[in-house]
Amino acid sequence: MVIPAGSRAGEATPSGRAEESEPEWVDPERLVFFSDAVVAIAITLLALELPVPAGETNTALWHELARHVDEYVAFLISFAVIGGHWFLHHRTFGHVARLSGRLVRWNMLWLLMIVLTPFVTKVIVGDGAFAARFTLYAAVQALASLAFLLAVVEMDRHGLARAGTPRSLFSNGYRMLSIAAGAFAVSIPLAFVTHWAYACWAAVPVAARVRRLADAARRR
Repeated sequence: MVIPAGSRAGEATPSGRAEESEPEWVDPERLVFFSDAVVAIAITLLALELPVPAGETNTALWHELARHVDEYVAFLISFAVIGGHWFLHHRTFGHVARLSGRLVRWNMLWLLMIVLTPFVTKVIVGDGAFAARFTLYAAVQALASLAFLLAVVEMDRHGLARAGTPRSLFSNGYRMLSIAAGAFAVSIPLAFVTHWAYACWAAVPVAARVRRLADAARRR
């Protein structure tokens, strides 16, 4: 690419604002494929951490399954969390027309939290120090939702989405990600008071269900 004399990347534009250099080595489709691969690896790691029950009799096998029920429940929760993130990410980033440096950085921070999820899932089912273990897990999930939320804000404010992208894509993203980040964040101090802090997390699927019902009602 030939740069006109006196004009360099990063110099002020005629409007007086400096142009942000774009990561030309990444296009939106490649970023989506990369993110899909990372999410798939995270879910695979989740499954690999599942304890395999041992037992020579039916009774012994059922006893082993019951003994590891916490690990299985934690797996299902984390699977649902990662799956929900992937669904929203695929739906949102499918409308991206171009990337900015900030959008890529927020996406990478989001991916970091996703790949940490198998680790914190294993931590939260450990014995003792419930509040600390819970805090670590909830903090990772809150940061994942926050990073994703900031990515949506970047898309919206800087016009990175394709022309004709419905406004509801951003409003739904703001709503769901704010609820998720808030639910996980609020649960952290509650974990130092009660084990029922998990109940805060139920706000996320409930909010998603309410949104779907509201959308269906508006289409009628």
